[in-house]
Amino acid sequence: MGAKEGFLQFKRETPVSRDPKERIGDYQEIYEPFSAEKLNHQAARCMDCGVPFCHQGCPLGNVIPEFNDAVYQENWQEAIQILRSTNNFPEFTGRICPAPCEASCVLGINKDPVTIELIEKNIAEKAYELGLIQPNPPQTRTGKHVAIIGSGPAGLAAADQLNQAGHEVTVFEKDAKPGGLLRYGIPDFKLEKWVIDRRIEFMKQEGVIFICNSDVGFNIKAENILRNFDAVVLATGAQQPRALKIKGSDLKGVHFAMEFLGKQNQVVGGEIEENPISAKGKNVIVIGGGDTGSDCIGTSNRHGAASITQLELLPKPPKQRTVLNPWPEWPMTLKTSSSHEEGAERMFSILTKEFIGNEDGEVTGLKLVDIEWLEKDGRMTFEEVEGTERTIPCDLAFIAIGYMGPAQNGLLEAFGVEVMENTLPKSKKFQSTNSKVFLAGDMRRGQSLVVWAISEGREAAVQVDEFLMGASNLPQKDESYFQVEDEIHGVD
Repeated sequence: MGAKEGFLQFKRETPVSRDPKERIGDYQEIYEPFSAEKLNHQAARCMDCGVPFCHQGCPLGNVIPEFNDAVYQENWQEAIQILRSTNNFPEFTGRICPAPCEASCVLGINKDPVTIELIEKNIAEKAYELGLIQPNPPQTRTGKHVAIIGSGPAGLAAADQLNQAGHEVTVFEKDAKPGGLLRYGIPDFKLEKWVIDRRIEFMKQEGVIFICNSDVGFNIKAENILRNFDAVVLATGAQQPRALKIKGSDLKGVHFAMEFLGKQNQVVGGEIEENPISAKGKNVIVIGGGDTGSDCIGTSNRHGAASITQLELLPKPPKQRTVLNPWPEWPMTLKTSSSHEEGAERMFSILTKEFIGNEDGEVTGLKLVDIEWLEKDGRMTFEEVEGTERTIPCDLAFIAIGYMGPAQNGLLEAFGVEVMENTLPKSKKFQSTNSKVFLAGDMRRGQSLVVWAISEGREAAVQVDEFLMGASNLPQKDESYFQVEDEIHGVD
C-alpha cells in the first residue's frame, strides 16, 4: 500500500471532457489528457482492503489493489504485468467498461470509489508508450489448428490465449475489419478504432491469422471449417435484436439501433461514404435507456438532429443508492452519459403504443402513454395513467431494447450445436453438444458486457487447450464457476 491515508487526502477525480458544443462536431474520444500527478493521487486512494471486493465485482478477477499500488509507486512494468495477467485488452476495458469493480470498491461505502477504470486505461497507454507491451509470439507450436468464428472481444481473447498456448489460430470475421462489436457497435467517440488496430497488429505479429469478409456458414461452409481445424470457437455475439411489437414498427424510419450505429462506424472508418440513415434535421426518438440508446443519442447529435427524445419503460432511478440497493450491489442509480450531456430529453415510465405514418409509409409520430409502476403479489407491474395518452413528432426512431441471443441464421445448426428454448446454445464448460465446437461471449451467455466477453474468451480457451492437449497451463477460474454456468446453459 502506497499512501496509507490517500483516501482521506485526495478526492475522486476523473478527466475533464471537451465542451459538448465542440465535440459533437467530430467522432474523436471526448476526454482531455489526465496529468501524471493526478493519476498518482487517484492510485493513492486505494485502501488495499483486507477483503478487496473489487475483485468480486470484476468478471476478469483483475488484481486491482496490487496494480493500483504499482501505479502509485510509478512501477509501470509491474503494473502492466499484473493487469495483463488477467486482462488481455486493458486498453479496451479502460475506455468502455461500466466498471462493476468500482461499484464494489469498499471505499464506495461512504465515499466516492477509486477510479479503477481510469487507472487501468492509463496503465495500458503508459505501457505502450514505454515499449512495455511488445509482440510476444510463443516459443513453440503444438501443431494444432483452431478456428475462431467472430473477432469481437470474446473471439479476440480466445485467439490471444490459444495462440500463447502454442496453437495455430485463425480468426474468421464476416466484416471488412476485425473487432466485431468493438469496431462496428461502439462509436468512435467512446473507442477510437486505432486502439483496436494497434492490438490487432500485435496479434498478427504474434502469429494469429485474420481472414475478413468471411461469413462462415455462407461463403465459407461450416463443414470445411470442421474438416480443416482441430477445434472451433464460435464467438459471433448476440446479434438478434429484441423487436418492439407495436403497430407501425415496419414503417420507413423505424430502425434497430445497430443498423444506424454500425453504418456510422463504417463511415468514420472510411469503408463507406455516407450513412444511409441520417438524423440531420429530424425529430429522433430513441426507445431504450441503456448504453446502446445513449450511443444513438450521441451519434444523432453529431448528425445534427432537430430534437432527440429517449424513452424508458422503467421509472426514473434515484440519484443515490436506496436502503434496498446497498453496497456492494450494482448501484441502481440515475446514469448520465456523455451523450446525454450533449443534449436529449429523457422520459421515464413511458409505454409506446403505436407508430404513426403518412401515405408514403414514413413514420411521422409515436403514440405513447405514461405508466405507473405498482407491486402486486410480490411482483412489479404497471398500469396506464388515464388521460396521458398523446402523440409526439417522430421522423426517425431507433429501437435499443436489447438482444435475444445469437443471430437466427443457421450458423449453430451448421456446426451441429443444439440450442435451448431461449435460443441460446447448450454448453458444458464452454463445450457445445458438438465436442469439437466451443462457445464464448454473448452468443453463449446472452447480451452482456465487453469485460464479460473477454472473460468468456479466456475461459473457453482453457477448455479448448485441454481438449486438444489433455491439460492446460492457461489461467482459469475454479470449478465452482462452472457448476453455476453449466446449470444455466442446459447441459447436465
